[in-house]
Amino acid sequence: MSDPLIISGHEFSSRLFLGTAGYPNRKVMLDAVAASGTAMVTASIRRISLAGDDESLIDLLGGKVKFLPNTAGCQTAKDAVLTAELAREALDTNWIKLEVIGDRELLYPDVEELVRATAELVRKGFVVLPYCTEDPVTCRKLADAGAAAVMPLGSPIGSGLGISNPHLIELVCARSPVPVVLDAGIGTASDATLALELGCAAVLINTAVSKAQNPVLMAKSMRAAVEAGRLSRLGGRIAKKTHAEASSPQFGLVGT
Repeated sequence: MSDPLIISGHEFSSRLFLGTAGYPNRKVMLDAVAASGTAMVTASIRRISLAGDDESLIDLLGGKVKFLPNTAGCQTAKDAVLTAELAREALDTNWIKLEVIGDRELLYPDVEELVRATAELVRKGFVVLPYCTEDPVTCRKLADAGAAAVMPLGSPIGSGLGISNPHLIELVCARSPVPVVLDAGIGTASDATLALELGCAAVLINTAVSKAQNPVLMAKSMRAAVEAGRLSRLGGRIAKKTHAEASSPQFGLVGT
């Protein structure tokens, strides 16, 4: 079955995006990327490291997967836009995962600054994928501002709590005019499956893989989980009922 994910005209063979931070070492990260089957990886682009580790990461993964730089650590639209421009110049890509954090402890997005940065970057020709709250109104505003996809959190970054409010994620997916990529909070494979079953077009995972006891094996499980979730969504679950309903006919039983 051909069921590609398309964002801003780009076709992806996998609905699993993978972060590259926090692995025990570079080899484990590369093995996890391969095991995941991902078609796009993300990495933070800091002003001080544009010619350092991130460049060598590009060299290692170049030609194998699409690279999505992000603006992690930025707290204002101005800083996020500048970081994105530096990333575009250094890495020759106009794709950016936009993060504008409003609280350093909670790592929750600053919605007002995020919408402002999205509109500005779209005006400058970027393909913007903003990390945002699980709020249908915020996601709509970001799409209206030109976001190519929206990336609501399932639960706080790195928490592993899974999807804290499945109903809201389902609402976001049902109402969004652009693809929805669940970002943050996934802890295990069943969380990734649920995200796709709720209607998410893809998931972005980092900590659940990089901090797993066996990152490579976990990456492989996430690959299968995302594929299962997508097939389940397309297959269409049965309606929930408050009573039992036999799957076999009642006639023909002994004694009837």
